[in-house]
Amino acid sequence: MNIGGGRHGRGMGPIGYCICLRCGYRVRKIPGIRCLDMKCPKCGAAMVREGSYHHQLYLERMKNKKLKEK
Repeated sequence: MNIGGGRHGRGMGPIGYCICLRCGYRVRKIPGIRCLDMKCPKCGAAMVREGSYHHQLYLERMKNKKLKEK
């Protein structure tokens, strides 16, 4: 039984945003369509769900990169 929905049980709900990690474009999530299945209309890269595991990894990587540059 998959409580919370989603293939991996994350179930972030239908409301939210998808973000392009390449160019930063942000668009409202379309219910029933995973952000990973969407392509950025600006640059064509795959998008991720704002606040998702992949988005958090990206933010952490950027934070570490900035700290190393100082």
